[in-house]
This record gives sequence, C-alpha cells and structure tokens, in this order.
Amino acid sequence: MERPWYQKLFGSTAAVVQETAESKAAGGDADAQFSLGFRCANRGGSALDYSQAAAWYLKAANQNHVLAQFNLGIMHSSGQGMPKDDSLAGEWFRKAAAQGDSGAQHYLGVQQQRASFTGQPAAMTEARIEAYKWFQLAAASGYKGSAAAHELLTQKMSHADVVDGIRRAEAFTTVHPSTS
Repeated sequence: MERPWYQKLFGSTAAVVQETAESKAAGGDADAQFSLGFRCANRGGSALDYSQAAAWYLKAANQNHVLAQFNLGIMHSSGQGMPKDDSLAGEWFRKAAAQGDSGAQHYLGVQQQRASFTGQPAAMTEARIEAYKWFQLAAASGYKGSAAAHELLTQKMSHADVVDGIRRAEAFTTVHPSTS
C-alpha cells in the first residue's frame, strides 16, 4: 500500500517521537516514563504489553507521578500484567488519593465499602466511615459514580458515623510531594 503524500514529503515522526520519549524516560523523566507505560498498555491495534507498562508506571510512580500511581492501582486491582493484589492496589490508590486524584479517591471508597461487608462490627463501621470520606472527596471533584455511591452508603450508616465521615473529609488535605 502506498504511503500518503504527507508521509512521503515529511516522513514518519512516530519513530522520532518514540525515540525521544525513550531517551527522556531512560534519563528519569517521570512524564516520559508515564507516557511509555500508557503506550504499552493502550496500543491501538498492536499487542498490549501490560508487564512493560507496569515497569514504566512504577518508575514514574516512584517519582510521585499521580497518574502512574493511579494506573498501578488499577493494574494491581484487576491483575493486568501482574498477579491481582488488592493490598498493593490500595497502597498505590492511597498515594494518588493523597495528591488529590479523584479516581483514586473513588477506588479507595470502593475498596473500603467492600471491606465494610465482612469482619468484626467495629472494623466494618470503620471501613464504612472511610468509604464515606473517600466517596465524598471524589464526589466533590465530580468523579462519576461517587455521588451515587456516597448516597447509598449514607443510608447504611448511623448519624454519628456520617458526622465522623464528614469530619474526616473536611480534615483531608492534599499533599504535594517533591519529585525525585
């Protein structure tokens, strides 16, 4: 198949862009590392490489790249390119949520809500209060589904627990760690 005229005239820049991103990523650029991870996990028509995506995300996440932290949480939660591990997923979600990522806050709410279904009554109550906090924070940022989850959860809580959840959400402050 013949190449389009503009590629004949200007050539393909995809290889140059890829080479530049790889060079920057190898030099420790967290945005470039995230970008390469994203490309590995979302190749249009090409073979996906989740383990390579996770490796790039990990490098960026260790430099406090919030989207890389969130994506690692998703990958650990679903077992993409690695064994499913809700504990590690929660750790990455907490790091991203602490930086104000509403997606991570929502997923922490989901994890805490699931934890509220089993265990000792005191632990179940604590999990509901934490889920309330995270859903409220995510809903305040407009994250889809958080407001509805927040409302459903509220129906299963005592007034005192709701007040505690509100207090925790109001006390939450985002952190902005320095990058390495």
